Amino acid sequence: MTDPIRHYRTVFISDVHLGTRGCQAELLLDFIRSIECDTLYLVGDIIDGWKMKSGGWYWPQSHNDVVQKVLRLARKGVNVIYVPGNHDDRIRDFCGIHFGGVVVARDIIHEAADGKRYLVLHGDEFDGVVEHAKWLAFLGDWAYRALLGANTGWNLIRRRMGFGYWSLSAFVKVKVKNALQFIENFELAVAGEARRRGVDGVICGHIHHAEMRDIDGVTYINDGDWVESCTALVEHADGRMEILDWARLRGWSMLDRGAQVQVQIQAQGARPFAPEPEALPA
Repeated sequence: MTDPIRHYRTVFISDVHLGTRGCQAELLLDFIRSIECDTLYLVGDIIDGWKMKSGGWYWPQSHNDVVQKVLRLARKGVNVIYVPGNHDDRIRDFCGIHFGGVVVARDIIHEAADGKRYLVLHGDEFDGVVEHAKWLAFLGDWAYRALLGANTGWNLIRRRMGFGYWSLSAFVKVKVKNALQFIENFELAVAGEARRRGVDGVICGHIHHAEMRDIDGVTYINDGDWVESCTALVEHADGRMEILDWARLRGWSMLDRGAQVQVQIQAQGARPFAPEPEALPA
């Protein structure tokens, strides 16, 4: 028995990082196949140009399938709006241009069904490290990937002991004081920009930390990512916003899903692969 299709007015996803081993493309494909929407926002870092530059490009069939699925949605009449981020910043050169039904915009105002207006942007312009010290951002990229590499071994041990997946990188982000302060400063800065533009709220990505909260009268929403948390923001028909934790809703851990994918590939007679949970920072 197939699961019923979920219907939403609008869907927001960001930080997919296609082109990296950390991208949870199979879970994203499952999400796209399970929903219908009128409008889809791609809120930056969908394709990872940084990995292309570094020579570590990784592009299995599932990553290609994600691109094809999005283009198919556009052909079927879904409004697809691409707001580039810092990892796919080259696409910002094409703002205002349509690609196969996909509209590219630097940022955009989204009006929800309840009349509330939201500024939609990736958010990297409010990250002082990325904006003013690119070399430090790349150093952070290396450190983050090293951390996720350690996470692989830790979770193999946990799995043998009968425990589920646990994200070391996510734990560090929310427990380390500097990371907490960075997230707080980022959220305040983005909410401040929404207030300056006279809108009711802001929807962004960039820091891989899904959140929805009120900041001095402004609704701050971060739709998370498809590397660590596999979350999306959805707007219901009445304008209500909700963050979906897709991995939790489907009952899949990252490691369990990787094992399922490998079994499927072996069953089809293809050469098996062992994806590593590599990712990039915001």
